[in-house]
Parts: sequence; C-alpha cells; structure tokens
Amino acid sequence: MPAALSVNLNAVAMLRNRRDLPWPSVTGLGRIALAAGAHGLTVHPRPDQRHIRFSDLPEIRALIDDEFPQAEFNMEGYPNEDFLELCETHQPEQVTLVPDDPAQATSDHGWNFAAHSDLLETSVARLKKGGCRVSLFCDPHADHVTLAAAKATGADRVEFYTGPYGATHDDRAAARRELQKLETSAQIATQIGLGINAGHDLTVANLAPLAEALPDLREVSIGHGLTADALEFGMAATVRRFIAACGS
Repeated sequence: MPAALSVNLNAVAMLRNRRDLPWPSVTGLGRIALAAGAHGLTVHPRPDQRHIRFSDLPEIRALIDDEFPQAEFNMEGYPNEDFLELCETHQPEQVTLVPDDPAQATSDHGWNFAAHSDLLETSVARLKKGGCRVSLFCDPHADHVTLAAAKATGADRVEFYTGPYGATHDDRAAARRELQKLETSAQIATQIGLGINAGHDLTVANLAPLAEALPDLREVSIGHGLTADALEFGMAATVRRFIAACGS
C-alpha cells in the first residue's frame, strides 16, 4: 500500500499569524487538502502558539469529524502535562511524540529512547488508554538497540526524521547515502514490529525515492515543502502531486 499523506498545517498557521486576520484559513486549507485526497492533517501546537493556536484544535477536530470522518488527526508535541491534556481533549487518532525544547524552530532530532524510557512509557500508556495510536520521533540512523528501546515504550510506530535526507537536495551521492541509512533502520523497525512514518523536508522530488526504498512506509507528514508548492500550484493540485509521489 502507498504511504498515506498527512498535511502539516503549521506553515499555513504561521503565515496567518503574521497579521491579526483570519486568513489564510487553517481549516479552510485543511478542508481543501482532505477533499483532494490527503489522509489526514498534522499540527504541532507549541507552547508559544507561534503557528498552530490552541483555538485551532477544536476547529480541526470538528472539520474531520463532520466532513471527513475517514481522515485522521495527528498531533505532534513534547509529552509534558499541557500537551497530554490537549491530546485527551481533542482525541487525535495519532499522537507523535517529539523531544523538542520549546524554543526550537522545528523538530531536528529523534529521541534518546533509553534515557527517556520512563517518560515515554508513561506517556505512551496514557495516550493509548485514550485510544490514540502513538508514534515516536526517531533519528534516521537508528540501530537495533535504539529501535528495540523504542518498541519497549509500547509505541505503535516510529517517525523517522528525514531532515538529513532532505538537506541533500543538490547532492545525489549524499542523498543515496542518507536513503541507505533510512532503509536499514526501516528494515529493523519492521522486523521488530514497529510501524514506520517519516517526515521533515520532504518534497515531491525526494518523496518518490523514499517511498520506493521504504516499502513498509505507512505515512508521511509534510508541511513546509507542501505549503511552498501550494503557493505555486494551489493546495488541491499540490496534495495530488504529493500523493502521486507516495506511489498512489
């Protein structure tokens, strides 16, 4: 099965937040993305609300429930009490836990699963009790020990950080090396029973090779590159381009 596409709305929200105005509409563009075939919507509600605002969450939840009940809501964040309570309130189908400092511009590394095992085990159990599937952000060069520690938390999936792969957009040899790391890690994850997601700096150009190299890839979450393309091609056409790159 081709990987599902979840459209990350953070960049749309950041553009909206430049002015005290309601456009571009986060839910409006989310609606267009879902109508064009996206599998779901992703948000990362940071404590400073610099892109997604807490007030966006009930609107996105209602959009999916009322108009696209087959779609999924994916919430990303660091598992502090505030974030866990947001998840319990808005009931995303999937929660992706990331090891971000609140001041980080964007997620740029995976978890040290062994060092944070207590936090992750407790958070995963709490989220799964509420009915959420849980994915953990993971470095692209994870070995068997690392992925076994991720599995031991009780998580359902890992999301491989594809930033280093995305950074090789002008160097084919480097892209092949990064893709090999991801392929090796993905094979290990599959062998031990972890589902595979991926995200960060993915584009139409680099998504197709990734999907080919990772045949068990379940989902990609894409925001910056997809939003940039939407400025040129429109949201609906862009979503269809990314879905095609996933292998559909």
